[in-house]
Amino acid sequence: MADQDPFEFRPARFTASDGLVLVGDVGGPDAAPLVLLMHGGGQTRHSWAGAMRALVAAGYRVVNLDARGHGESEWSPTQAYSIHDRIKDIHAIVDGHDGPYALVGASMGGLTSIHVIGEGASPAALVLVDIVTDMEPAGVERIVSFMNAHHAGFASLEEAADAVAAYYPERPRPEDPSGLMKNLRLRGNGRLYWHWDPVMFGVEDPSRFHDPLQRSTMRLGERPDVPVLVVRGKLSDMVSDASIAAFRAKVPHAESVDVGEAGHMVAGDRNDAFNAAVIAFLERSMPVSG
Repeated sequence: MADQDPFEFRPARFTASDGLVLVGDVGGPDAAPLVLLMHGGGQTRHSWAGAMRALVAAGYRVVNLDARGHGESEWSPTQAYSIHDRIKDIHAIVDGHDGPYALVGASMGGLTSIHVIGEGASPAALVLVDIVTDMEPAGVERIVSFMNAHHAGFASLEEAADAVAAYYPERPRPEDPSGLMKNLRLRGNGRLYWHWDPVMFGVEDPSRFHDPLQRSTMRLGERPDVPVLVVRGKLSDMVSDASIAAFRAKVPHAESVDVGEAGHMVAGDRNDAFNAAVIAFLERSMPVSG
């Protein structure tokens, strides 16, 4: 049988500790250092498509995962969407890799990464994408409001595009909104719904995890062996200069880089600049050459 093209992505299925099936794309050489890409709440793995191509081209093994309850990963029949469930999902991916790995997490994926390190995981590098421990309350509230809206779905693709444009006015509304179908499901009633389980955002009170997150962040600050990069969208309303300063007070070895003309969805807004910053950091922290 011919060897598989290392630049070809293929879908893969992973079984979580509770039996839930997680779906992701996998690419790159089997023996290369692993990069696990974890999207934010309400997104799917398609938000990392450009980053995955760049990382594989740089020589890394990449797993681009749909979080539980998102995209093609299964929805939990028991509403198991806590931070502890997501931590176990990280272990379901990285524990089977024989070599170093890096965690790259946007928003929800980044917070989960901080927690898993706080519980003792030892990645070779951590990239936090427009997320830190002390977020701007107004930005958080805006995202939560968007996630909890539109439970009745949309009558058309244009209606869904209008909702996204209202949430993100800085980003030009696409003339052809068909790309949104990666994030939508058509149900039997003929309406379109976001491609995530809506119950997950009511499972936990986020305030319950403020203190555990602070503790995990302090533990991260005691781990200079885990290089940390925060990639912030300069236009973000989630992460401010004060947010970065507060995080670096807890994690002194953390680096940060601003991506101009990008908001909270940094990789989608300025993919080339984002990829360049992340790959430069990984080449220093977890080089392909070992």
